[in-house]
Amino acid sequence: MVIGSGLGGLSAACLLASKGHNVTVLEKNSKPGGKINEIRAQGYRFDTGPSLLTMPLVLKSLFEQCGSAMDDHLTVEAIDPICRYFFATDTRFDCYRDEGINIAQIQAFAPDDVQAYREFMDYSRDLYQRTKEAFLFNPLYGLSDVSSLKLTDFFRIDAFKTVAERVDRQFTSPELQKFFKRFTTYNGSSPYRAPATLNVIPHVEIGMGGYYIKGGMYRLIEALVDVARRLGVTFSMNRDVKKITVKDRRVTGVADESGHFNQADLVVSNADACETYLNLMDASSVSSFKQKKLSHTEPSCSGFVLMLGIDRTYPQLSHHTIFFSGDYRREFTQIFEHQMMPDDPTIYVANTSHSDPGHAPGGGSNLFVLVNAPYLTENSRWDERSSEYRDVLIRKLEQRGLDGLTDHIRYTKTITPADFHQKYRSNRGSIYGTSSNSRLSAFLRPRNKSRSIEGLYLVGGSTHPGGGIPLVILSAFHATELISRYREA
Repeated sequence: MVIGSGLGGLSAACLLASKGHNVTVLEKNSKPGGKINEIRAQGYRFDTGPSLLTMPLVLKSLFEQCGSAMDDHLTVEAIDPICRYFFATDTRFDCYRDEGINIAQIQAFAPDDVQAYREFMDYSRDLYQRTKEAFLFNPLYGLSDVSSLKLTDFFRIDAFKTVAERVDRQFTSPELQKFFKRFTTYNGSSPYRAPATLNVIPHVEIGMGGYYIKGGMYRLIEALVDVARRLGVTFSMNRDVKKITVKDRRVTGVADESGHFNQADLVVSNADACETYLNLMDASSVSSFKQKKLSHTEPSCSGFVLMLGIDRTYPQLSHHTIFFSGDYRREFTQIFEHQMMPDDPTIYVANTSHSDPGHAPGGGSNLFVLVNAPYLTENSRWDERSSEYRDVLIRKLEQRGLDGLTDHIRYTKTITPADFHQKYRSNRGSIYGTSSNSRLSAFLRPRNKSRSIEGLYLVGGSTHPGGGIPLVILSAFHATELISRYREA
């Protein structure tokens, strides 16, 4: 049984079915995909989750291991520029994969940091080389997984400084300092607290390239559902799993909200790891130590999403555009220390109609607007604040150059941290599960196989190795590898 049809659950279902397992996917909602989903309304189409694909070779490998070819299902296109950035100083930086184009721009607004940029990208590439086999592509579960690792590499992955400390030491330009700190938000963490190891992300995006799936990211979900069905996977939608049953420290199946029991000798949970251990299992099945540890683990940040269907285009918007706040440190202090929405947020805008004009009618635009938000607390009042903060963002975008935006809005919808919690049962509404706001937390996410309960496996962004499309797929690879390893044993 696979609980949840998010990307991790779908990937695991396909991989296990390709190995001969009899797989059933139970999904709480009416549509598969989890946070990778879409909305169609009034002629507009919006992705509601990830909007950028990196490391497409991981996705290609998934299709190949399931007996399919990615190109037969999806059209994957490089995005260039990968993203357009506007700083509070009105400086604009179009980030390309081509280092020469980037350096030519940096020469204009930060000439003293040109060599620093080259050196930092080399450092980011080196981090990737040291971490890919030791961490990303490694389940890090048993002795065999760690015995071949080089201890010297661990001390060379910059885990003992924060992202901000390393970046600020490298650059004098406030624009480049802010630019390189932003990548930490890819796993919902603060650059002022997360380990500098996360400086690997610039290489993954810039050095290896950013991509888009033609037609929208939800085409990936549709393709995996198609592959899964061809492999014999059964899907049961609107089945809200309430309990993973355990006997003698081994899973026996799952029970849904109607009380129906589904027997299984293997359960793969694509639910949030905290949800899995704290709410889907009897307390007697999970040690008090583990319960306490998970209860006190800091979630990643959440997000406030505003979808705007407008009847015009803005030439300053690329496929991906970011408007930086004026005070980045204050923004993250408000989010993580004070659990409040930032009064001057960094605003991300995905505009897939830039690449797919059919995603907006009559030459308009489909704007997916995202700002980082704190995870849910007892003081969260999103039922009261959603429309208020929507208006704040629209005013901010108008101030940043989207003149007359209010007058051109034809469709609007918001997604709040409360919605993420209600629809996906994410830990306190977080998007990426656990934050990486300590030196080792990025390396200590819940593993893809339970150490205390036989037959229980976990996948998704809340587990090892982390959030984002390629890492979530890798979590399914790891779970499948561990299933094969321990069932054979």
